[in-house]
Parts: sequence; C-alpha cells; structure tokens
Amino acid sequence: MNVYAKNILRFVVIVFLQVLILNRITLHWFPEPAGALFIPAIYPLFILLLPFETPVWVLLLSGFTLGVTIDSFMTTAGMHACATIFMAYLRTNVLNALMPRNLSEYINQQPSIKTMGWMPFLVYSGFLLLIHHLVFFSVESWSAASIGSLLLKIAASFVTSMAFILVYILLFTRQNVARA
Repeated sequence: MNVYAKNILRFVVIVFLQVLILNRITLHWFPEPAGALFIPAIYPLFILLLPFETPVWVLLLSGFTLGVTIDSFMTTAGMHACATIFMAYLRTNVLNALMPRNLSEYINQQPSIKTMGWMPFLVYSGFLLLIHHLVFFSVESWSAASIGSLLLKIAASFVTSMAFILVYILLFTRQNVARA
C-alpha cells in the first residue's frame, strides 16, 4: 500500500477510535476533588507513527490538522491543536537523539517497535506523549493554583493513554513470525 494512503487510513482509524470510543470513556483515578475527569488519548499516535524522513513542515501541518479535527469533535477550542503541534515540532529532535543514524537513512520506514526496538520506542513515544499531555492539561487549566491536581491529571492520563497506545501498537502492527 502506498505510504500516503496508509497514513490517511491510519488518520481516519485513529480519529474514529478517539471520537467514537475513547471520548465516551471518562475516567477518575482518584477521588473527585483531586482526581478530575480525563479522557484517554491515542490520537497523538498518528504523529508518532509518521515515517522517519517526514519533513518538519509536514509534521506541523499534520499536527494542526489532527488537533483541529479532534478539537471540532470535542469542542475544545484549539487545545488539542496546540498540544499536537508542539509535540510534532519536537518529534524530529527526539528521534535524532534516539536513533543511531541520520533520519534520512531510514527510507520508507516509520518509528515502531520493529525498527527501533522496545526501549527506544517506549522512550520516544512516552516522552512525546508526556509533553503532549503536559501542554494540553496546562492550557486546559490555565492556572498554577491547583498544581497538585494538574500533575495527578497529567500522570493518570499519561499512564492510561500509554496503555491504550501499546494495545493499538500490538493489535495493528505486523509481527515477524518465526518459521519452524
């Protein structure tokens, strides 16, 4: 399948999963005053799985499109777009720090457990997802008055979102099958 068609299909699948399933799941990890309501997010996975050689301007445009799409379904007035664009902006630098070769040498490959290994992929996706949640929930609260509640919300959302992303990765990526 063409890389463009594959990414458009991934965009549609991830947005539908986020909007039709995950947006209907509201979680409380802690009692009500401290543990405010949050929704797990897998939509940043679209930016995380774009090919290595994707130019920064395409990442930013994709992040904006993805964020505005999610914002339109959740009526959050640009908060998802802000967080997704910032995550997309940092993506190339994080990959350059983690990968042994230049990103342009990974032609037609995307970040995954198969191409990066478990630990580098978990560090890469975990760091960028944490940045995304930090920006999103900071913009959402827009106050440092309840920093404890904000940090609990970020941590709980990060753990839950990372679990959903790992489930998505395990379900929707091809595994190499050893032949006997």
